[in-house]
Amino acid sequence: MEEQYKISDPQVLKVVAHPLRVRLLGLLRSDGPATASELGRKVGESSGSTSYHLRELFKYGFIEEDPERRDGRERRWRARHRYTSWDSGELIGTDEGREAVRIMRMRQVESLARVVQDYDERDWSPEWVSAAGMSDDFVELPPAGLKELDEKVEELIRDLAARHAGDPETQQVHIWIGGFPRAKDRAENPEIEEQDR
Repeated sequence: MEEQYKISDPQVLKVVAHPLRVRLLGLLRSDGPATASELGRKVGESSGSTSYHLRELFKYGFIEEDPERRDGRERRWRARHRYTSWDSGELIGTDEGREAVRIMRMRQVESLARVVQDYDERDWSPEWVSAAGMSDDFVELPPAGLKELDEKVEELIRDLAARHAGDPETQQVHIWIGGFPRAKDRAENPEIEEQDR
């Protein structure tokens, strides 16, 4: 599997931003190769629907047929890349690009909500309960500082994954990293503050 699929075309980003496609691609990345029927059962869709969306993902290079595990009746698909990336600054030069980035960001938030809901609906060991969770913080950084934070966190994630490889308690862990500047007029505009009360 290749490391990343770097998207520079807003049309391609919009293809993967479809709600069902982004879920199917995520499942192929996290759970490994599967057929349209297997994926349909996981997401509550018909195999016809999942087949159509898998063909679209294939057409744009996100997935491929799995040559190692052929199923006589159905194609078995696998992800081609570990993750998808794009440069928002590059894509927002057009209305189409701005819209594609906005939609993809919403898909990421929806994915986070599904993962948190799934976590909350299951019983976990005290160790996992203590380790799992989310936090937020306000810091003052310039754009370069935020980019550096993202790069250092990515480096730390890879280092920790390598150091803990083979640990019997290891499980897949969903990690989200995000940072957005807060508009200065939020605190200065009384009209906005009034709506927040």
